[in-house]
Amino acid sequence: MDVASPPLSTGPDAAVVRPSRTVLRLCLHAAWVLALAVATELRVGRFGFHPSDQGFILAQAWRVRHGEVPHSDIISARPLGSAYLHIVDFLLPGPLFFVSSVLSMLEIILATIAFAVLVTRRRVRDWGPGLTGLTAAASLLNLNAFPLMAWHTIDGIFLTACGAWALDSGLRNGKAWPRRLGLVLLGTSVFVKQSFAPVPLIALCWLLLHPSLREGAFRTGRWWGRLAWDLLALGAFLVFYVGIVTLDGGLGAMAEQLTGGLPAYGERLLGLWLENPASLLRPPVRGLTFFLIAGVFLALLGTFRDRAGFAGALLARLLLLAGVAVVVGTVVDGHFTGASRWADVLWWILGVALLVNWVATRRFPRMAALVFATGFMTSLSWGNDTPTLFTGTLALTAILLLADALPPMPEPARRVRLAGATAMGLVAVLVSGWAVVAHHDEAAYLDMAHEKLTGDLGTVTPSMRGIRTNPGTYTYISQIHDCVTRFPAGRTAVLPDNPFAYPAFGLRNPFPLEWPLPLEIVADAPERMLAAADGLNRDGDYLVLFQTVSMPVLAKGGPVPDQVAGDAPIFDYLGLENALRSRLTGRTVTCGSFIGKWAPRP
Repeated sequence: MDVASPPLSTGPDAAVVRPSRTVLRLCLHAAWVLALAVATELRVGRFGFHPSDQGFILAQAWRVRHGEVPHSDIISARPLGSAYLHIVDFLLPGPLFFVSSVLSMLEIILATIAFAVLVTRRRVRDWGPGLTGLTAAASLLNLNAFPLMAWHTIDGIFLTACGAWALDSGLRNGKAWPRRLGLVLLGTSVFVKQSFAPVPLIALCWLLLHPSLREGAFRTGRWWGRLAWDLLALGAFLVFYVGIVTLDGGLGAMAEQLTGGLPAYGERLLGLWLENPASLLRPPVRGLTFFLIAGVFLALLGTFRDRAGFAGALLARLLLLAGVAVVVGTVVDGHFTGASRWADVLWWILGVALLVNWVATRRFPRMAALVFATGFMTSLSWGNDTPTLFTGTLALTAILLLADALPPMPEPARRVRLAGATAMGLVAVLVSGWAVVAHHDEAAYLDMAHEKLTGDLGTVTPSMRGIRTNPGTYTYISQIHDCVTRFPAGRTAVLPDNPFAYPAFGLRNPFPLEWPLPLEIVADAPERMLAAADGLNRDGDYLVLFQTVSMPVLAKGGPVPDQVAGDAPIFDYLGLENALRSRLTGRTVTCGSFIGKWAPRP
């Protein structure tokens, strides 16, 4: 495997192309990608549902689809690029939440493929069963215990990976459209989450320093024209997004909201062992120590490969197996839980693999460094400050870098290599698939074990057809449906932890926040929420529901009461929900576990 960018083929063999075979291979790859995405949703993604996280992005997309403007109409601590991207979820046929989950899994798979192409420098159509199987397995590990849903971090990884893939392809082949498509995607990444802010800067440096762009630099009008169009492509989404916000008068609010949240610096990831070096001898961090030892010897063998001979090449392959064992052991010991720090260990392992490959090959693995940087950007989060959504790619890239550092050795016959690669890929997919299914069956994200997910949410609303959850959550969501049916209104809110309800039931939220978590309440959010309540009092035609059951209770299956008193306490984070309850002058109503304020249409 060559991690460096190979020259384009110009010899006579390059002209010999069999289009039918190429099309067949691409169709087979497209088939397994689509099949894996659908199968993952059918067996894993649709089992388990949580009313908060699993509708957050869709709720924002629902609002921008109906013409609401980010930061003016919608308060957000992050740019709302994901809301625009996931408008497509509403346009495709099928149940909304099922389709959205399949699209998210497609994003994960395509991002994994893109990084594998960049690191190996091999086109997808040239992949064999071994690399294909390893990439599919890495895609499943990237999902691990995460709920299959629309999410801004998944979008950021997807835009970074596929944008880099397209940009690299366009620069190497001299084609404008993939280069500019890649720049558009890379420029969009920062608008799904601020943690991906370095991506456009990386893209700009990549573009300006690439040899193909230096040809004719500063000498021809054609060069300046090409650069201008490239920069316009990189800033296309910036112009679109900032333009919309500015025209609506929300530029100041955008700046205040995007800079008003709690910053994340990745200190937990960076301090994995730096804060306490003794942890290098304790699990799970000791896996990094074992990998470092194997890597040092492998780097030495790679450096002195001419003197090592056959024995050295054989020893190097044993060291590769040891490195693979450490990576696999880290995944196994992590149990797909963030608290185990397994994703942090894999990120540091990739850092070691980068250095080993650099020393052994005397060539800096730039594309693998992009993977390393993306892993760090992925970890910049409030709730999940670890690169768990990137673990499969981290593990695969580390293994590929070690394999690239091996000294040469006579290869077995082609049939033997093909059989071995096929078996390796098949085993990797089956084992990773089994691990993901087993973990989700044991306990879905903020839900219960597989056998307890007996409530079919498709019987509540067609948009959730196929989604299953525990009886408590099923009752809770059914009660929301009953409430909005019994007390119809032009504007309806379900506070605080129910952003899914807006796209699921077609509701129009009168408040500027979908999910008023403490960390999401930035800038003047409390004042604007109360001002929205005053507007509702003035205009009428509203229903505001307040939950009395907390999300931890739902995750355990209840209990969810059939009825509550009108003066029962509601679930409240910072006093905002109780302030709204007191401010609203509509009639107090109850339905199921919810207490509401209702003012019918005048």
